[in-house]
Amino acid sequence: MTISDELRKFLLSNGADMVGYADLTGLPADIRENLPCGISIAVALSPFIISRITDGPTLEYYQEIKRANQLLERLNRDAVNYIEERGYKAKGIVLKKDHFDPVTQDRVSYEPEAISTKLPHKTCATRSGLGWIGKNALLTTKTFGSAVRLTTILTNAGLTVNSPIDSSECGDCARCVSACPGHAPSGKNWEIGLSRDSFFNAFLCRETAFDLSVKNIGSNDTTCGICIVACPWTQKYLKRSS
Repeated sequence: MTISDELRKFLLSNGADMVGYADLTGLPADIRENLPCGISIAVALSPFIISRITDGPTLEYYQEIKRANQLLERLNRDAVNYIEERGYKAKGIVLKKDHFDPVTQDRVSYEPEAISTKLPHKTCATRSGLGWIGKNALLTTKTFGSAVRLTTILTNAGLTVNSPIDSSECGDCARCVSACPGHAPSGKNWEIGLSRDSFFNAFLCRETAFDLSVKNIGSNDTTCGICIVACPWTQKYLKRSS
């Protein structure tokens, strides 16, 4: 097997649910640490837990996010070691643990006026062909809907890259738009090169998620989940798993 096949098999056998390889040479060199390839790893959230979200986060959903994050941290670390042991460079996108941003799906340290990161996991995920950016500003996949968490590794390993996804497959669907209690999604479809702020209000999302986290689980967090469960692609995942 090639290193692409070996690494994918290794990650899937250790808990990853999706693995994609991206050509990132179209991005500025400083953003990708002068490394040409990105590895996007996705872990699916429990369908049972997601299906129980109605009016905001539940304690079990909050704990499920923590579980997925811990698994992704281990997969990131193991993938870096795997690649480096074979003589290549690898750098995991390790983000600070003091904040969780539901918009970027990253745990990040950010300025209040930004709510963004240098290289969002979603960028590598779309370049890896795992999915597209939904109207809820989350990665949306055909297999798991928006019920996924992500991590990223940058490398110079000669991986066989996947075809990128450059536009939304949400079409006329507006279920996440209607479901969002903060009215954060505008309803406009994403496409490559479109700034997040032109179709989604991250500040409204963060404020609403914070209020719901305090109300529902007594945590000063920014966890919600309403738009995830509203997505028809997520609903297909839930029905398959029931």
